[in-house]
Amino acid sequence: QLQLVESGGGLVQPGGSLRLSCVVSGFTLNNLVIGWFRQAPGKEREGVSCISSSGANTNSADSVKGRFTISRDFAKNTVFLQMNSLKAEDTAVYYCAARIGYGSSCRNPDYWGQGTQVTVSS
Repeated sequence: QLQLVESGGGLVQPGGSLRLSCVVSGFTLNNLVIGWFRQAPGKEREGVSCISSSGANTNSADSVKGRFTISRDFAKNTVFLQMNSLKAEDTAVYYCAARIGYGSSCRNPDYWGQGTQVTVSS
């Protein structure tokens, strides 16, 4: 069974950095499109970044472009989200999600991780 386990969240000051990890088990990354989503209190969940099954294509929300980078390590079966220049509005629970298949769309994931809290505050 496919499982996703996130880690790396925490408390960071504005302007700081964090790197989130999503370890995938039960499936190989070659057959998965992986995305990072987030949900802030009182807000709907939103897509942050997505990486294709091949790892060749990525896309990110306008709000994080130039600050967040998604990547994947096939040997470790892990997807990362490097977050730089963090802002208070980035505070949210961040979720890793996977869609079985090929391509580069993160819509309608099949599996979700449990989430990791990111808090940006001075």
